[in-house]
Amino acid sequence: MTAAGNHQASRHNGRRLERAGIRDVAAAAGVSITTVSDALNGKGRLPDATRRHVREVADRLGYRPSAAARTLRTGRSGLIGLTVTTYGEEPFTFTEFAYFAEMARAATSAALARGYALVILPASSRHDVWSNVALDGTVVIDPSDHDPVVTDLVRQGVPVVSDGRPAGNLPVHAWVDNDHEAAVLDILDHLAAAGARRIGLLTGTSTDTYTRLSTTAYLDWCERVGQEPVYEAYPAHDPCAGAVAADRLLARPDRPDAVYGLFDPNGTDLLAAARRYGLRVPDDLLLVCCSESSVYATTEPPITTLSLKPGRIGTAVVQLLIDAIEGADSGAPVQQVMPTDLIVRTSSQRRPPRTTVSPPRGSGD
Repeated sequence: MTAAGNHQASRHNGRRLERAGIRDVAAAAGVSITTVSDALNGKGRLPDATRRHVREVADRLGYRPSAAARTLRTGRSGLIGLTVTTYGEEPFTFTEFAYFAEMARAATSAALARGYALVILPASSRHDVWSNVALDGTVVIDPSDHDPVVTDLVRQGVPVVSDGRPAGNLPVHAWVDNDHEAAVLDILDHLAAAGARRIGLLTGTSTDTYTRLSTTAYLDWCERVGQEPVYEAYPAHDPCAGAVAADRLLARPDRPDAVYGLFDPNGTDLLAAARRYGLRVPDDLLLVCCSESSVYATTEPPITTLSLKPGRIGTAVVQLLIDAIEGADSGAPVQQVMPTDLIVRTSSQRRPPRTTVSPPRGSGD
């Protein structure tokens, strides 16, 4: 029987299962304790094969780092924060939105895999409230221009990684984002190819990079193709305001024949507004919205959505943050751009006109 097998057997002989320690992992993997520590913490200059081998052995033995021992050894709490500061003190339960929920789920899993726990911080809390929790670092989603929370955290020596490209010189250690300009241009070209001649936009009033870059891309596209912009902006944290803006957009005298909505509820809001005005989707109005919600696959008709891949982003921001906490970052801000995915459904595909074929006339007609 192997050393690992002997260890596993011995763990089941007593009434209580003993927790595998770092020495057990080192013995089973045939490496030093230092190598195990470096492999599990993403440190040192180890071959990828060695890191994988050590992690596989650690998983097999059920090894988990001791949080108490790490705190004594490193002075770190093992806690990292996650919050949205875009809307400041406005009430905004961001975990109710599919993007943020998926991003937080992936971030939580990535943190646990590295021996950290994720703390969800209320969007409306200022940093003096957060000081009650000893955080090793914080992920900030879509920070606004000149975000004071980010600046204060960095000034106090707390590493910050942003989900969203920061504007100006916001001092984050790293950021992960999508190419929003390219994504918007692809959507507009997709709608134009489906026959749209006047494409509208539902956008927000906030100053976060996602909103700003997406809106700018739309305005630039309109100028390039010679279309007058047709858009409505509203506070994105307020779902009631989104429904009002959708109605306002479709009530305009220059009503669009296609609309792209930047935010999660825009698809259902636009679909409801279209029904109120007697517009058929997709015959009279083409629709696309940015959302991770599976509900759009079952609406009538199903609505085309843009996915920003929040699961991949959540994993990436946590990995970058923990690297910064543990001193494994390169020093210069790290920038990662994630791909998007346009999931094309009925709402953005205009049906071809029906043609009626008459039966051949009989010889006696």
